[in-house]
Amino acid sequence: MLRALIFDFDGVLVDSEPLIFELTRQMAAKEGWTITEGEYFRDYLALDDRGTVEHLYASHGRAVDRARRDELVAWKARTYADAIYHGLPAMPGAVEFVRKVASRFPLAIASGSLRSEVEHLLSCIGLRECFQLLVTAEDTERSKPEPEIYLKALAGLNRLEAFRAQPLRASHCLAIEDAPAGVRAAQAAGMKCLALAHSRPAAELAHAEWVVREFAEVNLQEIEAAF
Repeated sequence: MLRALIFDFDGVLVDSEPLIFELTRQMAAKEGWTITEGEYFRDYLALDDRGTVEHLYASHGRAVDRARRDELVAWKARTYADAIYHGLPAMPGAVEFVRKVASRFPLAIASGSLRSEVEHLLSCIGLRECFQLLVTAEDTERSKPEPEIYLKALAGLNRLEAFRAQPLRASHCLAIEDAPAGVRAAQAAGMKCLALAHSRPAAELAHAEWVVREFAEVNLQEIEAAF
């Protein structure tokens, strides 16, 4: 039985990935490195900021300088906060889909972005009140494809009144992702996954239980029947 939905955020609900790529490119340039758009969407999608910097170091054959890593993460957070001050566009169909499912299920966010970023952008698109739980970069040590963020979302949802009498299990949850690593994280936590081909081709998301191009194509009745 489907009892809760857990959404990734960037590239799923808001059109933030092009901006995040540009800031990642600028962050790499500060160290004299280059990163192409193709590399970003192939190798960095679903990583949190700390994981992004660590991957940059590893891909250039250097041990992580933790102090410098933290400086770069802080720079990105400040720059991103300024850039999203007036909000970002919602992904097509996202607002309508979230409002539809919020009337039936508890909803959570499982995102590698910072809580302040998620809160602000959700508010800008009028969806903040739809989510009972936000699990963000501050809450985890290991970014996707590790399952930690989804396991913490499950634990957080189980603290809601709705699940006091009958605890929620991972098999009751649908994760909604746009990145291959995010799909792997959800499945490693024991959840089924709906992948939206917003950021990557559908072929790269084929390991998800369901793959669609956009929210308008989601057949929720079909998905519910599989739980």
